[in-house]
Amino acid sequence: MMLVISVLLALVPLLGIAWILVHGLITTVDGLFMSIILLTMSAIVGLNVLLELRKHASGAGKQISAAMTASGRLVQRGKVESVQFYESGVGEPNKSVVTLINSGSPSNLLVLEGDMRNALPVGQKVEVTFRKESGHNVLVNVDYP
Repeated sequence: MMLVISVLLALVPLLGIAWILVHGLITTVDGLFMSIILLTMSAIVGLNVLLELRKHASGAGKQISAAMTASGRLVQRGKVESVQFYESGVGEPNKSVVTLINSGSPSNLLVLEGDMRNALPVGQKVEVTFRKESGHNVLVNVDYP
């Protein structure tokens, strides 16, 4: 639906340029600058339409979700690309942002509670099992297949 609206928004400025041409106002300074502005608006929205079509064609818009085990825990697999550790303020748990990559699919970010730099070595293929606890992801198990 948004793609259709974007196409319409790309065409409306072109109708304005056609109106300027029909009424012969293109030879005035106002008509010239209005045409340039309308062309720019149409080009920006048109570029957005092309990028959205390209994203849908490549399938990059698909979300990667974690598989859920029978015990209600979540599992993610991939090769560890990076582990970044962030210390939080007082009363908040520290967090690690882990980037997992799978061949042929986009990278996947996983935010875990605590320091995961030693548990998830960079470059290693892992299977991470975690659970949701009070809004945070808590690491349960790491397998190295």
